Amino acid sequence: MTVSVKKPATYQDLCALPETVVGELVEGELLASPRPASRHTLVTSALGGELSGPFQRGRGGPGGWWILDEPELHFGGDVLVPDLAGWKRTRMPVYPDEPFFTLSPDWVCETLSPSTSSFDRMKKMPVYMREQVDHVWLIDPFNRALEVFRREGKRWVLAGNYAGDARIRAEPFEAVELELEALWLPPR
Repeated sequence: MTVSVKKPATYQDLCALPETVVGELVEGELLASPRPASRHTLVTSALGGELSGPFQRGRGGPGGWWILDEPELHFGGDVLVPDLAGWKRTRMPVYPDEPFFTLSPDWVCETLSPSTSSFDRMKKMPVYMREQVDHVWLIDPFNRALEVFRREGKRWVLAGNYAGDARIRAEPFEAVELELEALWLPPR
């Protein structure tokens, strides 16, 4: 009898992927996703723009954050690439000059796609919990919805569930009101 054993994927496997995909490793499983679709990119870019002014630059808000698009996060053998991530400058006062980050973010946002939603929820969120990320946002451009999760101990608590064109103040960025409608539509 022959038993075949699938070996865990490595960082070298991830680096060997073509540049046209986003690769991630969780518990030895390699996920290669095509670059995000246009609606996914629109929502992620709009959200990053809404948060960068007040929270990264301090324009109309408190500042004190680094907000980044698709940073590569290394947590032991796991390599994740959230759509957006943010670090409080009190935890990361100097922006590192490295190709990836080993310090866990304070906040991450995953923009859900039909092909990645399950992976984001079932595989990545437990890693974010283990690495003590304080907040995870799951934004769904197809259903025009935003779920905001807060880490409490060893579990995620739904801190807010928003949809449509609501005006919201969502953790950890409640200092500034966000208009969800600005995320779904291209600028006028």
